[in-house]
Amino acid sequence: MTGRQRRAAATGIARLIGPPQARLLVLLDQHASTTALAHRLAVTPGAVSRRLSALTTAGPPTRTRSGHSVRYARSPLGDALVTGGS
Repeated sequence: MTGRQRRAAATGIARLIGPPQARLLVLLDQHASTTALAHRLAVTPGAVSRRLSALTTAGPPTRTRSGHSVRYARSPLGDALVTGGS
């Protein structure tokens, strides 16, 4: 997904789930840790963790543990939200 496509997707789903969660969900097109996501969004890891907890409860992201690291990615539901079901 290009930067332009990410911005357009985030704008559309932001109306549904709010801008911070939308930006985070769009970035989950690739597996990423909380720390990596925080760096990409220029926020604290704690802020990302809170958003991911809320999103994970609803189902859009998936969580995979590898040793001490947890990596997140979009689920099929998250993909459908970002792409508009296409």
